[in-house]
Amino acid sequence: MKKKKLLRCFLGLIIVLMTVLNGCSSKVAENNADAKSLATYEKLTFNNYDREVVIEAMPQKVLVFGPNNSELFVALGLSDKIIGNSYDNHSRGPLPEFVEDYAKIPELTYADPTREAVISSGADFIYGNDWPFGKEGLDLAELKENGINVYMEKAATFEEIYQEISDLGKIFHVEDKAAAFIADQKARIAAVEKKLAGQEPLKVLVYDFGGEGVFTCSGTNFETLLIEKAGGKNIFDDQTEKQWFTASYEEIIKRNPDVIVIHDYDVPSLEEKIKSIKADPGLSKLDCVKNERFIPIALESVFPGDRMAYSVELLAKGFHPTLLK
Repeated sequence: MKKKKLLRCFLGLIIVLMTVLNGCSSKVAENNADAKSLATYEKLTFNNYDREVVIEAMPQKVLVFGPNNSELFVALGLSDKIIGNSYDNHSRGPLPEFVEDYAKIPELTYADPTREAVISSGADFIYGNDWPFGKEGLDLAELKENGINVYMEKAATFEEIYQEISDLGKIFHVEDKAAAFIADQKARIAAVEKKLAGQEPLKVLVYDFGGEGVFTCSGTNFETLLIEKAGGKNIFDDQTEKQWFTASYEEIIKRNPDVIVIHDYDVPSLEEKIKSIKADPGLSKLDCVKNERFIPIALESVFPGDRMAYSVELLAKGFHPTLLK
């Protein structure tokens, strides 16, 4: 009996040792692959919206501005490269499939990334929306002097965001993942368009927040493209001077939307926005308000990034619920 127990213990010890050794060898192989990738890295040059971006070594410490962009990194298997993200004030939380990896991403700043936080972060690369850069924000020349390369996300079309994703694939040697992701997005959006073929587009008001008027998006805004793919038409798609502008209540009533897409983020809350719409003497008379044709959507979902197909599907179900269930 004692011999059998000793034998079982001995076999158990061997199994444990083999598991540990296999784990170690896998880790060594993974590290060797990373080292080889770094050693064989070829210099890359990109035209990033009329800015030349030169990448001479694979970035190791990345800052990502915008939850949509952070999720994109997770989707491409690059979350371990991120040392800080910003603008989670625009987030309602990651998609379910990204929750675990997103939770591991350190927060650089909750809202706008500050100069001090960025410079002192130790980052060597930034991928993020173009909002914080410019005269009153982060200075590109200063970032470069501090060893931080910047690749801006400022896509205004599907072609441009797909190009950005393709470029990220090249920068981080995940070309296959990037290509597969793009193909999946295109296929899902095409499937929605097929189901909606022949349908009359609904007139859509985008409501970001109210005040002296309604802060909304124009025809040059990426959200307008998502709305069109989902079987809608932005009632202000003829406005092209700015991506965002304030529309008068009188003009909104004149254009008589069929449905209102409401951005959901921290302040003001979704509930406060709906209450404000219903209380407005003009908007409250619209049929879409009387019938509560409201479609909430997280603000991060209307920006270019990882959620294009998700957002088109969500909006389409809201616009045409009988066709897309």
